[in-house]
Amino acid sequence: MVDNTIALARIRREFREVLKSEETQDCIHIELVNDNFMELQGQISGPPDTPYEGAVYHLEIKIPDTYPFHPPKVKFLTKIWHPNISSATGAICLDILKDQWAAAMNLRVVLLSIQALLSAAEPDDPQDAVVAQQYKSNPDIFRITARYWAHVYAHGPDGNHSELEEKVKILSEMGIEKNQARFALSSSSWDVSAAMEHLFS
Repeated sequence: MVDNTIALARIRREFREVLKSEETQDCIHIELVNDNFMELQGQISGPPDTPYEGAVYHLEIKIPDTYPFHPPKVKFLTKIWHPNISSATGAICLDILKDQWAAAMNLRVVLLSIQALLSAAEPDDPQDAVVAQQYKSNPDIFRITARYWAHVYAHGPDGNHSELEEKVKILSEMGIEKNQARFALSSSSWDVSAAMEHLFS
């Protein structure tokens, strides 16, 4: 069995640091899952001047026994439309969670880095190729879609999404589950015919 004493001592300290940090009040938060320091749930607020502004995103954080020599495993639990985050699984493409991790980094850095990623997407190194393509080829549709997902899934502000909801309704009345309808429409730049082709081909 792996001895995780180092990981546990380190994570306890970092957990307290996040709770005490100035950003905790309105940007980042962390809590235990089942009173276990190796399984955490993080929370970040959508940054200002982005489609995610006003939304709140929950993250699953799993601490490996080899922490801090290996990065935590982090993924989004809240659905999000972003080039570097999988719209299906919540997997994150971020260098510090992979090969650019350093033992000097900590949970606060991880949470703030993920929040910064929401402000500065890197579509040329995507986790979600469909979203990245839309981000590059049709930025206006990308912003509308990202804002809509922020509202539906992350309690973001209630913008004027009635036209999009109408399209979701058209597909759901055909027996398509709503989340599936939203994904198909989002992936098809809100073209109902293209979404139907995507769903039924």
